[in-house]
Amino acid sequence: MLKSMTGFGRCEIDTGERKLIVELKSVNHRYLEISVKLPKKLNFFESGIRNVLKQYISRGKVDVFITYEDYTEGKACVKYNEDIAREYYNGLEKMSRDFGIENDVRASILSRFPDVFTLEDQTMDEQELWDLLEKTVRAAAEKFVETRIAEGEHLLEDIHAKLDGMLAIVEFIEEREPQIVSEYRKKLSDKVKELLGETSIDESVLATEITIFADKICVDEETVRLRAHINNMKSTLNEAVNVGRKLDFIAQEMNREANTILSKANDLAVSNQAIDLKTEIEKIREQIQNIE
Repeated sequence: MLKSMTGFGRCEIDTGERKLIVELKSVNHRYLEISVKLPKKLNFFESGIRNVLKQYISRGKVDVFITYEDYTEGKACVKYNEDIAREYYNGLEKMSRDFGIENDVRASILSRFPDVFTLEDQTMDEQELWDLLEKTVRAAAEKFVETRIAEGEHLLEDIHAKLDGMLAIVEFIEEREPQIVSEYRKKLSDKVKELLGETSIDESVLATEITIFADKICVDEETVRLRAHINNMKSTLNEAVNVGRKLDFIAQEMNREANTILSKANDLAVSNQAIDLKTEIEKIREQIQNIE
């Protein structure tokens, strides 16, 4: 489906030990530009985050905001170092034999020796954290894409309506052109009669003049190409897969034809319609700038 480049997505996951919040927002941009803001502890995962987002987004300036809370921070675990305790015990046993004294060591006494028990911060499992982060990023990206699709549907309706309006203008210009020639013939004939009085009019000269005039104002080629561009844009909109750049190119070609029609216009009604045509094309181009 057609997607807008404007979108927003958010996901929050709280496991009881950790909480992750991922927010995405975007505006239109010629290419894909992803800006990721995340805590230093998660910097290692930035490349992975970008790779995940590229699966959902192809164009737009995307800002990614990630917040992370670790409820296990500050909690420590007691680690029993068996090898060190064994060395202490063996040393005490040897001391007992060397001096012929009783070895009355107990666990409570042995535990007091340095490094038998140590306090360590709980280690963070990177794979477990990445799995949680990836899940959160994907959920936010899916919601982000949903908003882009919803906005894209509005853009699609609006552009189709404008294209239909342009076809109506093209039809008016095509119908009006023969009338302009006919009116010019009558106007020219009346003017010649006014100047020559009863003198007969050379029809061949009159026909030549009218032919020259008709050729100057003829926009048949332009209207045919314009119709083709309009139909091409409609079919491209139905493709709806990374079509923004192609649509922009078609709009430029449409504007070129409209400019030619306006430059050839020798009739107020056609001039006004050509101006309206250019206005609608410009509105479409503005809408296209926001299509992925």
